[in-house]
Amino acid sequence: MTDDRDPPEIPLEPFPVYRQESPFPPLDDGLTAGPGDPWSDRNQNVDAHDLPTRENRLLALGRFAFPPDPPLDDEGLAARDRRWAGRTILVSAAFLLVFNAVSPLNWSRQQAPSWLQGTIQQISGVWVGQLAVFGVDMPRQGVREAWMAAREMRFAGQEPAPPAP
Repeated sequence: MTDDRDPPEIPLEPFPVYRQESPFPPLDDGLTAGPGDPWSDRNQNVDAHDLPTRENRLLALGRFAFPPDPPLDDEGLAARDRRWAGRTILVSAAFLLVFNAVSPLNWSRQQAPSWLQGTIQQISGVWVGQLAVFGVDMPRQGVREAWMAAREMRFAGQEPAPPAP
């Protein structure tokens, strides 16, 4: 006793069986391409370049309301480049002043004692102390600690690392 009403057309076997006939009719029945006509082009009178194109109305209005500026001359290009360079240097200096504030302090400790060296050391010490309150020195210290740990690593049987400065 089976639950199937009719026996299946394809015999149920453990491995698939290749069937020569297809249950689907061919797709090109009744549709034939013209002589020398590519398969994708059915209408010979239509050309994709002849289709009407319309400009976006908002772009046209923007060009009318805000006409483009004339191109810059050499002096204008030079001024733009100087502004870009100045802003880049300013942002880089501010970034280094905040996130690498200990460098001027370390530099001043390596210089010969003088009024300038003492002043830079005192100002840098106060600046580093103020920034340490906010924790901006933690990424630099983390990278330094990782570098020192990697520097002290040795292979088995290798002599220990020289002491860190």
